[in-house]
Order: sequence, then structure tokens, then C-alpha cells
Amino acid sequence: MSEIQRLVRMSFEPDRIPDFMDVFETSKEKIRNFPGCIALNLIVDIEDSTVIYTSSIWRAVEDLENYRNSELFIQTWRKTKIHFKEKAQTSTFNVIHRL
Repeated sequence: MSEIQRLVRMSFEPDRIPDFMDVFETSKEKIRNFPGCIALNLIVDIEDSTVIYTSSIWRAVEDLENYRNSELFIQTWRKTKIHFKEKAQTSTFNVIHRL
């Protein structure tokens, strides 16, 4: 069983970034402590600061799916997506090596 990495690309209007950051600050510890979550990172694009990614690592795809079906995710996503400039893009990967 390999770990799973989830990358979510989000694009915001510049004036909506503080609102998103408030949502992230409120949710980050709950997400990081969700069963199966190994790591959570917030990453800003160097060339376009309105593009922000979350990167999370999960023990297994089932753990990620449990989170995605949880009330925590539903509420957090509802509060996040209203700030998007465009639809989010997601990718999920099997982690081959983590050092």
C-alpha cells in the first residue's frame, strides 16, 4: 500500500485571497489531524500569487475518500470555492518514494 498525494490548484481574485486564508487558518489543523492525513501544505505559485495549491499526503486512497466525504471537507470546500476565480483543478498521485 502506497501513500497518496492530493494536489489541488485554486485560482483566486486578488481581493479574495485574505478570505480564503481565513478559511484555511480555521481548517488546517482539523484537516491535518483527520485520520490518515500525514501532511498538509499550502503552496503559492511563484509566478502568479493568485494561484494557490494545497498538497496533502494520505496513508491510503480510502483515507482521502473518507475525508472527501466528511462534513469537515463539505463545509470547508463550501467556504473555499466561493472565492475562486475559476474552477479548481485536482490531481491525485501514488507516492513512490518519500524521503
